[in-house]
Amino acid sequence: MKAVMSPKLGLGVNLTPQLLQSIRLLQLTAPQLELELRQALERNPLLEQDEAEDGGVDATVDAQLETAAWDELPEPSFVSGGSAGGDFDDDSAARIADGESSDPRLRLLKSLSLQWNARDLELAAWWLDQCDDRGYLEAPLDELHLLGASTCNVDASELEIVRQRLLHGEWPGVASCDAGECLRAQLSMLPESAGRTLASRILRDHVDLLAMHDEAALAKALQADTNAVRDAITLILTLRAHPIEDAPASDRDVVIPDVVAWRADGRWHVALNQRSTPRVRIASHCERALADAPGDVSALRGLLDEARWLVRGVAMRNDTLLRTTQVLVERQRAYLERGDEAIAPLTLREVADAIGMHESTVSRITTGKYLQMPRGTLELKRLFAVRLDGADVSGSAVKAMVKRLIDDEPVHAPLADDTIAGLLARQGVRVARRTVAKYRDQLAIAPARQRRRPAVAMAKAG
Repeated sequence: MKAVMSPKLGLGVNLTPQLLQSIRLLQLTAPQLELELRQALERNPLLEQDEAEDGGVDATVDAQLETAAWDELPEPSFVSGGSAGGDFDDDSAARIADGESSDPRLRLLKSLSLQWNARDLELAAWWLDQCDDRGYLEAPLDELHLLGASTCNVDASELEIVRQRLLHGEWPGVASCDAGECLRAQLSMLPESAGRTLASRILRDHVDLLAMHDEAALAKALQADTNAVRDAITLILTLRAHPIEDAPASDRDVVIPDVVAWRADGRWHVALNQRSTPRVRIASHCERALADAPGDVSALRGLLDEARWLVRGVAMRNDTLLRTTQVLVERQRAYLERGDEAIAPLTLREVADAIGMHESTVSRITTGKYLQMPRGTLELKRLFAVRLDGADVSGSAVKAMVKRLIDDEPVHAPLADDTIAGLLARQGVRVARRTVAKYRDQLAIAPARQRRRPAVAMAKAG
């Protein structure tokens, strides 16, 4: 066989140890960073805890000058740890050790990566991006098939195969169209039995009777024994109402805010929570001694370089966190002051453009980080909101409006979905009836006919 040389053009990013450490520090939560710094203090004698009130200013200035070394990182799937012509499937950033993510999408993809190939994982990530916080698809399945086929350059049948694998996978019901499909997927994972078969028929054909808890009507419709129907209903009640699993409980079940926001002098102020992590610096006397030390002190100089990288990396992390939070607070001032109905549409790209960094950097720095404010403490991810199609408001704001209207409705005349859509239109928010129904389902609120209280019951209550 004749050897043939052919040129091949490749593009990659070389991740130095300093850059890898900076990315890793971005992902650490406040408790994780505290543990990291305390271990570094014990391991490196050239580091010392900074007790000064205004310590770390020089390191922060240096960090701002050197942020360009990593703030323009491409998407993680595009980052290679090898040579310039390395394998694009080798994601060095993904190999960085970190704690359990608070983002269920990342937790599921991390688990699936142990068995799924890269292409299927990419399609699974696309499906998860189309799901709401509970794991249900946010748009009709037909529309998503067309969108996915054009976006991912695959056939709709291949997309649907991946969705079915998600639907009947580790978290049964993920990427389901509605609650019925979610519950049926969970049922399919249970051992086969007469009760499971009857429960499947109920979920497929008689969800309305199930919602009314009418066992007699269900038994008649299914031509089954009442006790068997009752057992099937009990089986259904053991299923999860939505497919997204909660994050595993940690040993430290305390939320420590990374950033604090408060309103004073007519504007919002943002500051890092300096009490959440120890501040470290390089011991000045050790640095001076090394500069004048005779002989071979390469081992100590290596420790000095490690200490400098750590101090600079922490300063870069804190600077990025502070600037990102300042943009989030500025863009979501109305939400901080008035609540859920005032949350504005905001994406990772918009924040990334505002601070001059990449979307992946913003995603890393906001995951697992918490903001303390007068309204309470919330994760920074909560300040992002998807724009509602054809409107200038976010879906989260519309959902809050729907909840307020239903909470304030007359008990004897509950508002139908089309009525709610009309009331929202009067407020300048034009949404379809099915959009109102989707948000009402997400809020676990029954339809208007089931919320109506009979006059007799109202009289007795009075």
